Amino acid sequence: MRPIRFALLLLCLSGFLSAENLKPNIVVIFMDDMGYADVGCFGAQGYQTPNIDRLAKEGCKFTNFHVAQAVCSASRTALLTGCYPNRVGIHGALGPNSKMGIHDDEMTLAEVVKQKGYATAAVGKWHLGHLPQFLPTKHGFDEYYGLPYSNDMWPYHPEMKKGGFPKLPMIENDQVIDEDVTAEDQTHLTTDYTAKAVSFIKRSKDKPFFLYLAHSMVHVPLFVSEKFKGKSGKGLFGDVMMEVDWSVGQVLETLDKNGLTENTWIIFSSDNGPWLSYGDHAGSAGLLREGKGTSWEGGTRVCGLMRWPGKIPAGTTSDSMMMTIDMLPTIAATIGAELPKHDIDGKNVWPLIIGGPEAQNPHDFYATYYEQNQLQAITSGDGQWKLQLPHSYRSLGNQAKATGGIPAKYAKQDVTAPELYDLYTDISESKNVAADHAEIVSKLKAYADRIRAELGDTLMKMPKGRGTREAGQSSQK
Repeated sequence: MRPIRFALLLLCLSGFLSAENLKPNIVVIFMDDMGYADVGCFGAQGYQTPNIDRLAKEGCKFTNFHVAQAVCSASRTALLTGCYPNRVGIHGALGPNSKMGIHDDEMTLAEVVKQKGYATAAVGKWHLGHLPQFLPTKHGFDEYYGLPYSNDMWPYHPEMKKGGFPKLPMIENDQVIDEDVTAEDQTHLTTDYTAKAVSFIKRSKDKPFFLYLAHSMVHVPLFVSEKFKGKSGKGLFGDVMMEVDWSVGQVLETLDKNGLTENTWIIFSSDNGPWLSYGDHAGSAGLLREGKGTSWEGGTRVCGLMRWPGKIPAGTTSDSMMMTIDMLPTIAATIGAELPKHDIDGKNVWPLIIGGPEAQNPHDFYATYYEQNQLQAITSGDGQWKLQLPHSYRSLGNQAKATGGIPAKYAKQDVTAPELYDLYTDISESKNVAADHAEIVSKLKAYADRIRAELGDTLMKMPKGRGTREAGQSSQK
């Protein structure tokens, strides 16, 4: 019996080791303020993005991919925790004088993959708190290089007010290595990020790794290196997009050269839609309504691309709705990692990603919050129906497009009564059909009541819900 038992043990160990070897490397490339129509395969005009488009050709293009909130810190919180950002107490965009950040008790995507022995690195914009206790190296990342918040939070902001932003620091791991990032520094920001990302891949090729490459571009102020300056023929924005595409190409080339392509899952997206007030220094939302800082489709619907050869069907397109909150639980399920013990909002959408014939979105609905915990919209889980709840939002109206990096001024608009849109037939949210679908409106309102009880809604004088947690707080001066 002993030889048989030993043989069975060897077989089990063999299967275990094989499963370990199949754990994918994971690369998340997260753009800043890149609009839905800013890459070639999503309709960009006048410049090419062949490397980003390669992800679509060799993977899947997701046309109904959303962020949880159309603003910096909140959006990144959702991606990295699997939670609506207001659940974990983070709202809007944290500034250089903020004393808050991600709480120690939250589990990031890096901490999830760490359970399975992954090497982890964050490169680029962080924006989940700039004080030492909130930095990536305190939240599951082995190494970090980048800016702690947005690249316009510096003394040279075009709308700078007295007593505004301090000097912009560059951080490596947990140390400030440059106290004053200048305009010259920003011209090689994309190049520097790319070099750090490529180096990490090369150094980590013999074990599973997770790379979070969060570009500062195309957030204003726009800067581009000499190698792409004037190359697009479409102005500075086109040049910057060409350089970001080059960066993606460098990552793909490094994976290819090191024999890592077949076992690497790449996720490419953006933190929100375009910052439209910057005119020719901003991208395009295409047919979508409005942009960054709103709960209209132009704010939350972003470019989604994924590639994992042999797992995600190549050259496919999916219109299934999913949200960045779904990435953490989906990755956890794929690599066999445990989820956090506390509540999260995302769900495993792997069947949707691979296009299973019977796959259905596991969510009844998705909620869109903005400002200080305002519930502004509810979308059905299948992505067809969207109820815009009464709220105020910013819009440029029909004013002339801003030029040269100086923003135009927004005007306030109001949704005064619930408005229903059929996104299957009206992606632009142009026709309110609430009067024709009272039962759908009623159903989505019931979902709104459910999420209010869980997370609150300041528009209904409910600042918190039963499921909200506090962000981390620092006493550092």
